[in-house]
Amino acid sequence: MVTANPTADAGPAVDTAPTAVSVTAHAYPWDVLGDPAFPDRVRQAGLDAVTLAVTYHSTRAATPLHPSRRFVDARHSALYRPVRPRVWTGRRLVPVRADWAPGPDPAGAAVEALRDAGIPVNAWLVLAHNTRLGNLYPELAVTNCFGETYPYALCPAQEEVREYCATLAAEALRGLPSGAVRGVSLESAGQLGAVHLGCHEKTDGAYPAHTLRALSVCCCAACRERWRAAGIDPGEAEALLRRSAGATGAPVPDALGAVLLSVRHAAADELRGQVLAAVREALPGAPVALHAHPDPWVTGPSPGLTVRAAEEVDTLLVPCWPTGPDTADLVRRAARLGLPVDAYVTAQHPADPGLLGAHVRRLRAAGASRLSLYHLGLLPPDRTALLAHLAKEFRA
Repeated sequence: MVTANPTADAGPAVDTAPTAVSVTAHAYPWDVLGDPAFPDRVRQAGLDAVTLAVTYHSTRAATPLHPSRRFVDARHSALYRPVRPRVWTGRRLVPVRADWAPGPDPAGAAVEALRDAGIPVNAWLVLAHNTRLGNLYPELAVTNCFGETYPYALCPAQEEVREYCATLAAEALRGLPSGAVRGVSLESAGQLGAVHLGCHEKTDGAYPAHTLRALSVCCCAACRERWRAAGIDPGEAEALLRRSAGATGAPVPDALGAVLLSVRHAAADELRGQVLAAVREALPGAPVALHAHPDPWVTGPSPGLTVRAAEEVDTLLVPCWPTGPDTADLVRRAARLGLPVDAYVTAQHPADPGLLGAHVRRLRAAGASRLSLYHLGLLPPDRTALLAHLAKEFRA
């Protein structure tokens, strides 16, 4: 059994003692700012904390409960903290501020407001998912075997990408109100692949699973160089991937797949290692949750678990949006690694409210000790009571 690796050099700034059961919900800074009723909704839902976006990708978000707005158009990925030019001097990959969010430090202001209301915060950091930077520097983005780039996906095999993510994490956490942040949640701390789930996605059902796997293997220059170092000819590997991604292609041969996966995982380990070093310097002792999937081949915001990942973080946040029994199997697989499992569940449409209670009970029985609900700012009024119901069902 793999257990969490304690950080012996970390200071005691944050209490890491785990609770038996924890229930949190996600939110954006603009959900908190300008809405005096937000803390009351957190309390009414019976939540232990709010997981607040501090860096985030582009989105168009509804705000059905906010008193003064109904939509936020977050046009590009942004750092919701001050962007300090001196930190980013000489770099190509530089975050930008969110001019659609109020004030110079929207995440910092939201954390402070929640602290003043007595509500703990988990800092939610989106790392390698950045369409703006991928479009500016396509050579640093994931590239498939047909030479097509995925601009939303910065490749962890690229040194610039790893340095960017680590610096982004450090700047996101720097100077947040003392004692307010109890943990950190890392999203896209690894490679994204063929499926984006954005930009009016029109790819559902077009390709079988083995084709999506082939199309999710990054073939950028840095990855090709790593294949070569591992004894794989890049040209031959790309040809096999293209064949697998063809109309009648077969899965990638196991021997080649093992090397490709090991290269991907090594790059993810390097990226996550640099990010964790930055996080633990900024918030010594803060527990870290990793968005992750038990299937090692999965790409996306919750990339496939590597062996090292389970040794370096404190909690695994597992995507549990589908309400069928198969989702509970994901939790069971993750729980076998010996870390607390945080089940990530959406209460939004089209999730069926009539199925969600049984769903969270099933996840709890499968080994989840924590529940993360999506989403405090996006839910319409007729679903807000659902959060309290799910928290109660999970704790029961």
